Amino acid sequence: MELDVEIQDDVQTDYVTINPLLDHSTWDALLKKYVADNGDVDYKGFKNDIQKLNTYVTYLASQIPAESWSINEQLAYFINVYNANTIKLIADNYPTKRIKDINNPWIKNRLKIGDKDYSLADIENGILRKMNEPRIHFAINCASFSCPKLLNTAYTADNVQDLMERATIEFINNSNKNKLTTNAPKISEIFKWYKSDFTENGSVIDYINRYATIKISADTKIHYIDYNWNLNEQN
Repeated sequence: MELDVEIQDDVQTDYVTINPLLDHSTWDALLKKYVADNGDVDYKGFKNDIQKLNTYVTYLASQIPAESWSINEQLAYFINVYNANTIKLIADNYPTKRIKDINNPWIKNRLKIGDKDYSLADIENGILRKMNEPRIHFAINCASFSCPKLLNTAYTADNVQDLMERATIEFINNSNKNKLTTNAPKISEIFKWYKSDFTENGSVIDYINRYATIKISADTKIHYIDYNWNLNEQN
């Protein structure tokens, strides 16, 4: 998720025609069992239930995106691919204190779609960010305290727009992630790392103010909160 790594920006997905009606029920059940409403994750529970998680990840790998898929089907699929494989990465290396303690967590090839290898960075930067939807940054989770929370509902073609909107509103207005004031705001470094994604139609402040309950003055200097990479784990 961070930008101090080399990113492959030429990721291509092979397209074949398959049934786009994906079944995310296994993932939804796992999320409801092991993710709290505040986004804290029971990684020990996921590790103990790794067979079900692996089954879902393998299922996703077999569902190669097709040209016939709608934008919502693609968004839901790749968000779930990212989140499920991030949880698997932590579970496979648990116990660990931080995702950054794992060797090359975002770059090393760790997942498959069809017969092709992808890194988490490939999914985020090479696919999701190229879909011109900034709200994906609040839908994907990097297993860390400062990340947007992991929702305990699987993304689907039917709910992806509503869930991305909810995730964006909740993250921006969460005082643990952003300290919003009119004239002295401190905001997440996500808005610095991915600034170009949030400024196609205005400034970062303009984007935040679309969702914020406390509006930031347009000419205010932005300060950033140091990112806390500690695991977003249930106590």
